[in-house]
Amino acid sequence: MSEGITIDVDGTEVTVSHPEKVFFSERGETKLDLVRYYQAVAEPLLATLRRRPLLLERYPNGASGKSWFQKRVPKAIPEWLSTTVVATPNGTTSDALVAADLAHILWAVNLGCIGFHVWPTHADNPEIADELRIDLDPSPGVTFEQVREAAVLTKELLDELGIAAHLKTTGSRGLHVYAALQPQWDGYQVRAAAVALARALERRHPELITAKWWKEERGTRVFVDFNQNAPHKTVFGAWCVRPRVGAQVSAPIGWDELATVDPGALTIATVPAMVAERGDPWAGMAERPQSIEPLLEQSRRDLADGLMDAPWPPVYPKQPGEPPRVAPSRARQS
Repeated sequence: MSEGITIDVDGTEVTVSHPEKVFFSERGETKLDLVRYYQAVAEPLLATLRRRPLLLERYPNGASGKSWFQKRVPKAIPEWLSTTVVATPNGTTSDALVAADLAHILWAVNLGCIGFHVWPTHADNPEIADELRIDLDPSPGVTFEQVREAAVLTKELLDELGIAAHLKTTGSRGLHVYAALQPQWDGYQVRAAAVALARALERRHPELITAKWWKEERGTRVFVDFNQNAPHKTVFGAWCVRPRVGAQVSAPIGWDELATVDPGALTIATVPAMVAERGDPWAGMAERPQSIEPLLEQSRRDLADGLMDAPWPPVYPKQPGEPPRVAPSRARQS
């Protein structure tokens, strides 16, 4: 291993130690290859991440090694590093890295960060969630073809509601549907909109799509994970590299690419050329913010019809109108 190299990132010097360390064993890509990837996609990457807090997923010995999630930046950091205070659902605070520019991303990569999980807020406006993030999560037995179909049906409904949606792969088996939002709503309201969307999709397509929180109720259907929009919840970032041996990327794609996309083929070896050839499918998304008022109106109708709030994850305090946090099978036994 070499001692390290120093990279000038728009006037900020970032040192990359052990650049030849293999991070992704399938093709032998190194820490420096990961750095070069983020340099290649810097413009679209920062268009989605800039000024947002980040949760780091650290793999100092590469994607096959031990790992941990790190919300707090280390005590010893460069003077130029931007951080912001974030909170967990129980109120614990920490200083998190802010995606201020590419130097901040490469600084984290040098720590062995493979995977950036991104807040739906900006560091300078932490109370406002300005992205709706629809996670189409395949239950066991669900094929990617079913996830594709669920994505098309999600877009169809959002189109009817006048909400422009954008698509990305997760870097794994699912798909994410995003909408940039007008800066008017907090995380509780955005989650309520996501719950309403999930329930509406389930009502329309009950054989394919489910809004059921408890796994035992989902069957072989695509789960619309509304709780990815809960306050303080992070989602794996667009253009970010998954900690997988093949270095798969969570890559934005056009809706016209959905029918033929192979998520496993979108890697640090292929995505830069794809961006250079056809540009950023999410270009201008943030400049066209959407309203979730149609979904909030559906949420109000659902509650008026007697539906309770959907269950929250166990790390969150009990919420008003929430049903008991007990799986249906356990509730029947008690």
